Amino acid sequence: MENLKEYFPFIRKYSSLSEVLRDQELASLGDAFVNFIYSLTLSRTAGKPIGRKLDSYVLSSALRKAGMRALLPHRTDRHKQADAAEALIVYGWLSEVISLRETIDILMREEDLSEGVSILLKEIIKRSRLLRQ
Repeated sequence: MENLKEYFPFIRKYSSLSEVLRDQELASLGDAFVNFIYSLTLSRTAGKPIGRKLDSYVLSSALRKAGMRALLPHRTDRHKQADAAEALIVYGWLSEVISLRETIDILMREEDLSEGVSILLKEIIKRSRLLRQ
């Protein structure tokens, strides 16, 4: 497997969890990535290709369940909270702290999707060098 940190050198610019959560460009990439992993999870479960978008309510709820809401400004709306979750998830994959397969496995284990995403967010933080500071 190719080293993603070398392939996407912009990932090294982050020095704090707050920077990751607030980066709108990373969130934009994360939006596409999260919809992709959600679709892969549904496809694996159904045994056939399925393409879906993950609702921002699920993502914002997962961010709160993971205890990360306090890391964002006080008046951050649900959409921006979902963006923060998307940014962190794609950061986790790009920085190679979690694989695509592990991401799908985590989402498949939980019946409640927001709980699965919350566990995924916590796992990324637990494994990430940057986010332990």
